[in-house]
Amino acid sequence: MKKFLTCLVTMLIAIPVLAAHHESAEAEVNAAVVAFNEAYASNDVESYFSNYTDDATLYFFGARQDVAVYHKEWSEMVDAGGGVEKNDISDLRVQVMPGDEVAVATYFVDNVTRSPAGETTMAKAFESDVWQKIDARWQIVSLHYTEIAPEE
Repeated sequence: MKKFLTCLVTMLIAIPVLAAHHESAEAEVNAAVVAFNEAYASNDVESYFSNYTDDATLYFFGARQDVAVYHKEWSEMVDAGGGVEKNDISDLRVQVMPGDEVAVATYFVDNVTRSPAGETTMAKAFESDVWQKIDARWQIVSLHYTEIAPEE
């Protein structure tokens, strides 16, 4: 009985510690998502792309995208005078998986992008990111971006 009570007390003590660690991971991912979107909004290409793993799976505009190709295209567009004018996120939700090494972040995006010619494109979208803690740093291993049709 003494062993049982010792195990029970140990588990009861560990639960708040594990919960606090889980909340810490959630706060870290939340901050990473915000920083990722701020880098995008400010056209800080290198900070933005530093959030992706080299082999991340990206899906937007109806197809998978290669990180290196996307990086090159985005850099060229920004260097030519294009870029993001607005990238507001809302309804951010972070779900940390057991083990606190993987998390899913979902949110809505209100975006305005400017082409090098000065034309602007407005879009509303829903984004899902899978973040993984690699070498003590949260990085995106998968991203799915889907535009939402405008309401009429």
